[in-house]
Amino acid sequence: MLELKDVIKVDDWKKEKHVPVISIDRDIVKKGEYFGLEVSVGKSIEHPNTTAHHIRWISVYFLPDKEKFPYHIADATFNAHGESVEGADTSTVYSNHNVKLEFKTEKPGTVLAASYCNIHGLWQNSEKIQVL
Repeated sequence: MLELKDVIKVDDWKKEKHVPVISIDRDIVKKGEYFGLEVSVGKSIEHPNTTAHHIRWISVYFLPDKEKFPYHIADATFNAHGESVEGADTSTVYSNHNVKLEFKTEKPGTVLAASYCNIHGLWQNSEKIQVL
């Protein structure tokens, strides 16, 4: 049986960057205080954002240490990639594949992010956070 884990990629290939980059606004998170989190795709090498080739969505999860299941923190869907009634890439409206959010936790754990490129499929990354 083919499983989802078998098709999610974690390493970039070719020239384009697909792996979601997770940036946390501080080294150590304070217990019960909101902190900023940013997830973007194509941070070091820009990912295309055209009608034919784009990042469709980013999802963010948090798995506290010693817990079995992650919490679903956020979803962002990017729907504008230059398409219009005039044809592909004729619009001047583009959404950027970047998510900024805040959340809080009492426990250390791992932020997990997944992204979807309409040409190259599913990608994932994770970042550990410390909580004091």
